[in-house]
Amino acid sequence: MKTLEVCYELDFSKINFLERKAKITAPKTFIFGAPKCGKTYLIYDYLSNFNTDEYIYIDFNDFRNDLEEIKVYLEEFIIQNQIKVVILENFDFSFEIPNCESVIISSHNNIDIKGFEKLQVKALDFEEYLLHENRYHTATQAFNNFLKYGNMPGVVNLEEYNKEKRLQEILRLYAKDETFEKILKILFLNIDEKKSLFQLFNTLKNVMKISKDKFYEVVKIYENSGLVYFLPKYKQEKAVKKIYSYNHAFLNAITHAKKFKNEFTNMVFLQLESNYDSIFYTDNVDFYVKEEKYIVLSIPFFNPLLKNSIVKKLNKAFKELEIEKIDIVTVGYNENFKVNEIEVEVLPFFEWAVS
Repeated sequence: MKTLEVCYELDFSKINFLERKAKITAPKTFIFGAPKCGKTYLIYDYLSNFNTDEYIYIDFNDFRNDLEEIKVYLEEFIIQNQIKVVILENFDFSFEIPNCESVIISSHNNIDIKGFEKLQVKALDFEEYLLHENRYHTATQAFNNFLKYGNMPGVVNLEEYNKEKRLQEILRLYAKDETFEKILKILFLNIDEKKSLFQLFNTLKNVMKISKDKFYEVVKIYENSGLVYFLPKYKQEKAVKKIYSYNHAFLNAITHAKKFKNEFTNMVFLQLESNYDSIFYTDNVDFYVKEEKYIVLSIPFFNPLLKNSIVKKLNKAFKELEIEKIDIVTVGYNENFKVNEIEVEVLPFFEWAVS
């Protein structure tokens, strides 16, 4: 039982872990999320509550592990060593989940497992990013780096010349073949755009051979694992959805074309998505959080000369939405003004994200 013995000897007690908002709290937890968002480090954090002889950590993506040995002998090994916690990283579900006091399973994909609490791990929001990065002394400097290189925990403190390369490597981790890669690229190239999947499929089939069923299947896999989000239009379920990536900086990693407004708005969306469950867009506003009666406009380079056209848009929004709070998120501009007796706060992303 060489594989199980080696896995049992692993010691994570000396790993330096930085706090995340997400945390494993239930003894039976299924943890899922996009690649390199920090699932493994949340598991390390959970294991810090136990002695090293109380847990066994098995990574099913580790080529050195004999999966047949694990399948046959794991249950027996748990009993013999009085193990309290079993970690099944990247579990392939090729055999039944073993009996143990605590079982933590990780996967990229969102799966329902009876008796397990679900925990989705997402990339860093801006508050978490500020805790992770250790080079920048002002919020403005940190924001500039966050905007340029994104929200991946493993990228934050890399040398700058390595960051884009690392982002490309992360994307390849999920692109099993050319088909997966092309679909991922076309989705990310259209962040903050209203594009139907049928439109994207037609575009893609002009450059490669692909069936409609395969395209939709792969897109569903990406959505299910949190790589992409499809933002619905308020009160129009059948309307075209807006597309967002789980990391706004991936756009720069796959193209030389500059779409600053799209990247910035994707970043705003992710910050909202980390705090609210139901977000929509409308013809007049970027984001509407219904339960909070809250709208957010993404205008990176706000100009007071734009105010009249913005007020017109907001007045149209008042006719279709219940509104109690309005924020306009910018790169670095501050201002307050009123529309229909409601205070409109114009503020930089780095202030808005931590407010």
